Amino acid sequence: MEIETLQRRVDEWIREYGVRYFSELTNMAVLTEEVGELARVMARTYGDQSFKEGEKHNLADEMADVLWVLVCLANQTGVDLTAAIEANFAKKTARDKERHRNNPKL
Repeated sequence: MEIETLQRRVDEWIREYGVRYFSELTNMAVLTEEVGELARVMARTYGDQSFKEGEKHNLADEMADVLWVLVCLANQTGVDLTAAIEANFAKKTARDKERHRNNPKL
């Protein structure tokens, strides 16, 4: 799915089923909550913690939740994520094109 399509589909879903977007501040708090849930699954899957009995551990679902809320915030604030990620690639390439290759730690 293209990013532009994702933004449009989230917007259509919100308008049909969600009634309206939560406020930007609420969605920022929800994004933080979703990142925390992703971090919990990562810590238990790849780190030293273990899952509690009955605890869900669907990494893909947690990542999708984070992406969903991020897309909501982009839609609410008028951010074209396609343009934003293209600009971000250009920034990172200009800044880091030799940096990582020359890093002896890598």
